[in-house]
Amino acid sequence: MTQTLKIVIPMAGWGTRMRPHTWSKPKPLVSVAGKASLDHLMDTFDTLPASFDVEYVFIVGPHLGETQIPAYISEHYPEITAHYIVQTEMKGQSHAIYLTKEHLEGPMMMIFSDTLIETDFSFLDEESADLVAWVKAVPDPRRFGVAVADDEGKVSGLVEKPDSVENDLALVGCYYFKEGADLVSAIETQIERNVILKNEYFLADAINIMLEKGIDGRVENIGDYWLDTGTIDATLETNAEMLARFNVKGIKIEGENVEIIEPVAIHPSAKISNSKIGPHVSIGANCEITDSEIDDSIIEAETRIHASAITHSLVGTQAQIEGCGRRDAPLSVNIGDNSWIK
Repeated sequence: MTQTLKIVIPMAGWGTRMRPHTWSKPKPLVSVAGKASLDHLMDTFDTLPASFDVEYVFIVGPHLGETQIPAYISEHYPEITAHYIVQTEMKGQSHAIYLTKEHLEGPMMMIFSDTLIETDFSFLDEESADLVAWVKAVPDPRRFGVAVADDEGKVSGLVEKPDSVENDLALVGCYYFKEGADLVSAIETQIERNVILKNEYFLADAINIMLEKGIDGRVENIGDYWLDTGTIDATLETNAEMLARFNVKGIKIEGENVEIIEPVAIHPSAKISNSKIGPHVSIGANCEITDSEIDDSIIEAETRIHASAITHSLVGTQAQIEGCGRRDAPLSVNIGDNSWIK
């Protein structure tokens, strides 16, 4: 029998750690490894069982997200069923999910928008547990939330930023719930009890209430990678990691005297001449790069760079850089959309 799986993706945060880029667009629309971070997230769901009818529930912010995310989804994913819930008050993860309660009957997944993982969801239509929490063993789990699980993977609780390292299964920010209504009920209990930290309701506390009520939970280990696009440095590290992992190769460039050091991702419409590009560089559509050297950087669409040398840089859409840095002393820059440096 066909089931409808709801996939809830919270993305209403202000994205303060990704500024200046998030002044003009939501964080999931910032590019990494050749396409928007949101596109990489959507790719994760390619392994979902065909027996599921999938509906997406995007929790967006009241300013940029409310307009740009629906427009992007409509253009790039016209075939999907999508719902949009606006979170006007930032009261935490559980609060965000509770706003979607009208959609949460039956099986559901929740994944954070800046979490990029390697995993296979093909087993979910036969999953018997009430809860599946995706995890990755890490050497020092004290800066993460962790799952407390026995040798068979049965979960007894979640702990936010533990004081010790014996529970090393870090929560990566992806969960499956056999019945979404159970999560809604637990969040209601969480709010009634005022289980809150720094004025926010955390999802881990709601899940602990579910476990307290007797649900059956287990962990699922992810594959080799767990990448993050939550900060500038993390996004550049993710860009380099994804380009290298998937051995992305640049296309033939229309231009003279161009040296490409792979891995790179270069849009076919980019125009490059008398320049050295790479390694670990993503260049968006309709960029123009002349007399420059670029490595370890993300250059978004329609940007123009002339007579510059930059490294470890994130450059927004329709920006202009001219005469910045030298080949023996490249600059690291972080500029948003429609910015200009000379």
